[in-house]
Amino acid sequence: MDADSAPARTRQGWWWKALLAGLALWLATIVVTSTTRSPNLVPTLILLGSLLVPFCVVLFAAERISGNLTSLDAFMAFFLGGAFGVLGVALLESKLEVSPWLYLRVALVEEFVKALILLVLGRSVAPKTAPQGALLGACIGAGFAGFESAGYAFSAAVTANGLDLGSLIQSEATRSILTPVCHVLWTALLGAIIFGAAGPASTGAARGAADGAAGRAPRYRLTAGVLAVFLGVVALHALWDSMQGLADAFAAVVMGAVGSGAPDASQVLAPSPALYVAGLVLVAAAGVGALALVLRHHKPRA
Repeated sequence: MDADSAPARTRQGWWWKALLAGLALWLATIVVTSTTRSPNLVPTLILLGSLLVPFCVVLFAAERISGNLTSLDAFMAFFLGGAFGVLGVALLESKLEVSPWLYLRVALVEEFVKALILLVLGRSVAPKTAPQGALLGACIGAGFAGFESAGYAFSAAVTANGLDLGSLIQSEATRSILTPVCHVLWTALLGAIIFGAAGPASTGAARGAADGAAGRAPRYRLTAGVLAVFLGVVALHALWDSMQGLADAFAAVVMGAVGSGAPDASQVLAPSPALYVAGLVLVAAAGVGALALVLRHHKPRA
């Protein structure tokens, strides 16, 4: 079969179809679980609510991959990124002690683990382009987010007073909404810069030409841009995790400056929710802007 007659990859929009169908199924599971109070349905509720959005991210990526990166690779990145990601993070974070730098250390550990998984899973991908790196990174981040959300949902559901469906549902809904602009976005940004910086140039001109002719995958390169983006992703992650505390502190400063007398705690923290949401929006916008810049910088020249 020649190149002209080869079937072209088409975008079927399965990600949004699966999202709508999964949302309806999740809502139906909530109703049935609330009606029957059956603990046997709790795992189903946790899995649906935690993995629906991350799974749709993988479907979105699977319809846009090219080169020797296949749909199976995208799904493997999802599951391996989730399983090995949470296991590796759990082992490393178990040694962290409470300190003013805790959020920064947690961000460093989690982004390091996801970057390591990305390097392993993407080593044989050819060609290595920024868009393909972003898609593979998004799948790894989606897997990590899904498995992590399942753990948080389980913790929210199990209380000293028994099953708390309200907390479980609230945890799943909140994390599902935020998933595309936290772990998915950050690991996509890492994938874009790592793949964008990779190339035959790292092996020398003659060696690079031979590798290109032989179809071998380009090698990774540790450049100043890669290091800068990694540190930037860690900073964004740390800011995201610490945003509630930062919002509370900023609200206290603002209310102390404009208030009269000694305001009570409720007055001091009144602006905190709005500041928290605004902070998350700014962090997410910074991540999206950085991803757009990386993709534009590494855009293939015609």
